[in-house]
Amino acid sequence: MPSHAHPSPDHRPSSTAPGAGTLASEHPSPDHRPSPTAPGAGTLASEHPSPDLDPLQRERAHLAASRAALRAMREDAQALNIADVTANWVNAEVLQGEIDARIKALADLAHTPLFFGRLDYLHAPGLDLAEGAEGENFYIGRRHVHDADGDPMVIDWRAPVSQPFYRASKKDPLDLRLRRRFGYTAGELTAYEDEHLTDPAEAETTSALLQAEIERPRVGPMRDIVATIQPEQDEIVRAGIGGSVCVQGAPGTGKTAVGLHRVAYLLYAHRERLARSGTLVIGPNRSFLQYIEQVLPALGELEVKQATVDDLVAHVEVRGADEAAAAMVKGDARMAEVLRRAVRSHIALPQEPCVVVRGSRRWRVPAYELEEIVRELMDRDIRYGAAREALPQRIAHAVLVRMEQAGEAPDDRVQDAVARNAAVKAVVKAVWPPVDPAKLVLRLLGDADFLAEQADGILTPEEQKTILWTKPARSVRSAKWSPADAVLIDETTDLVTRTHSLGHVVLDEAQDLSPMQYRAVGRRCTTGSATILGDIAQGTTPWATDTWQEALAHLGKPGSAVEELTQGFRVPREVIAYASRLLPAIAPDLTEATSIRESAGDFAIRAVRLADLDSAVLGACRDALAKEGSIGLIAADARIPVLRTALEEAGITCLAPGAETSAAARLTLVPATLAKGLEYDYVVLDEPAAIVDGEPDERTGLRRLYVCLTRPVSGLTVVHAADLPGQLTTTAGADG
Repeated sequence: MPSHAHPSPDHRPSSTAPGAGTLASEHPSPDHRPSPTAPGAGTLASEHPSPDLDPLQRERAHLAASRAALRAMREDAQALNIADVTANWVNAEVLQGEIDARIKALADLAHTPLFFGRLDYLHAPGLDLAEGAEGENFYIGRRHVHDADGDPMVIDWRAPVSQPFYRASKKDPLDLRLRRRFGYTAGELTAYEDEHLTDPAEAETTSALLQAEIERPRVGPMRDIVATIQPEQDEIVRAGIGGSVCVQGAPGTGKTAVGLHRVAYLLYAHRERLARSGTLVIGPNRSFLQYIEQVLPALGELEVKQATVDDLVAHVEVRGADEAAAAMVKGDARMAEVLRRAVRSHIALPQEPCVVVRGSRRWRVPAYELEEIVRELMDRDIRYGAAREALPQRIAHAVLVRMEQAGEAPDDRVQDAVARNAAVKAVVKAVWPPVDPAKLVLRLLGDADFLAEQADGILTPEEQKTILWTKPARSVRSAKWSPADAVLIDETTDLVTRTHSLGHVVLDEAQDLSPMQYRAVGRRCTTGSATILGDIAQGTTPWATDTWQEALAHLGKPGSAVEELTQGFRVPREVIAYASRLLPAIAPDLTEATSIRESAGDFAIRAVRLADLDSAVLGACRDALAKEGSIGLIAADARIPVLRTALEEAGITCLAPGAETSAAARLTLVPATLAKGLEYDYVVLDEPAAIVDGEPDERTGLRRLYVCLTRPVSGLTVVHAADLPGQLTTTAGADG
């Protein structure tokens, strides 16, 4: 995925570079110095820097003025007094919470650029903030900043006027005269680069600042890519909220970042709607969520919840694990019908009439009429719990009809009283008893006869035997539930009571979900939309999806648009080409990814003797630590304890996946099963054959290896003693 804001000193351009336009540093070349910033909506007359300043100084002055304006906005929010504007303490608490969130969102992050670009329009864009003006300029940043008069000094990147920053080109300048990019070092504006979009003499080439930002080494969690969003990414980010979008993205194409920025955009464009219905980002594991958790707050979005699929279905404590065969059956979409049958098996047709006594009168509803009511509710196929709540009202209505026929005039209060009558309650309890979802799944997996009855014609006897517990649990609490069991309980819960639906859900690493897990996610956005992110080639579960069309159907979003990102920004060209040798074996229908990285990156394959494997891995780690950036040592899960001990004995500090790296601790020891979604500047990959052998089948193993190979941003060193998988056999890039 692409990198994020403020280039490091090592990547800050220092002179005019051949490229998209004029690149200026501390001392711009007089031959390429751009004209002074023109007055406009983005630069206020009262804030104009002195015309005697050079362009870089003028931009720094605007940055200082913008930061001062942001501080004033925050101080205004902090000074609000709501003591006399609320009717009660509840309203006061709600309003104060909104004010506190506003204050938090207005924080000025010292090392995060307030704006990263400037657009100079040929004509006014036609917005209220630009009425009647021509040739205006706008500074584009992470959030909106205005001065004391309410005039904008920085425009939010999500605003319509900002869109050309990402999409304008020589072929289609979108009414831009100039696009300026800024380079930063530790939050200080140190360089700028101009692209004259209407100048036919200027060639359209890659932006040097943009390239430097993409390739910048990373230490710490994932950051936003708001300054580097590409046109094809921007189209997905700004897609409407009305439909769902599926993004098939090769490694390094920025699909995760696109999904997160799409959430930020939707919250900007549909704030009130999503404030009511809610948003959710679903990731594959906790390490991944820790890695991405700072992206949305950096964009000013503080209220988006994050969770794993396991978090969503945490109705019981998970303490067990299934064999792959059992997990595949439990995750099969056919289990939904098995569970539906099991829930409805509790319904019993009435055999006796219902006699309601009120005062001196007795009202009788015969068994055949009760059966008609029950069958009508069954035919409607509404949720079990909703039907159970409707049943006493239906019986009460039948009683009221008889009362009216007898000349009485009962009202709604009488109907409610009849519905609570002991005789009616007894019928409901006998005919439509309550169902506890966890207890039902407990019975289904522990009672062979009950399972056989509900799965007849759906699951084969062998499949039933595969998921049946060898030793039934005594209670819900004592059962050793597996993750797949928890999903079954969630499905059953929804059959009984409707699951709350959110306005928008982002599902990342979606290729690894089972059909039943897709259904669990789909239940969370039945009335909303979804952004589905993943890569078929990185599916590392035995039940990983083969096509997005199939996955979308299970999610309840059939026919959604599927966008494919194949242009990588972060993974070095040589590394992605090497990893792509696995594609014919793991995902033959996918387009091979390419990389726009101008540098090939460091790439080495080191074959060593088995006795020297650990020391060779340590040597590769030391080599990587001598360079700038984060390092990931990725190995088969079984090798992790051995490597951790070796690192400790060598005095090399190692972190767990998801832990934030720092200048003092830059190496993370990563089990292969947790590598997905993470990236490091340099990766040392230990024993590929062990990674493949650690999976239940070769295809899954090769997919796991593909994931591990595509984690580096700047360099990859593969260290192996066993033979490499045949698909990777090569002499290219090898040393030692």
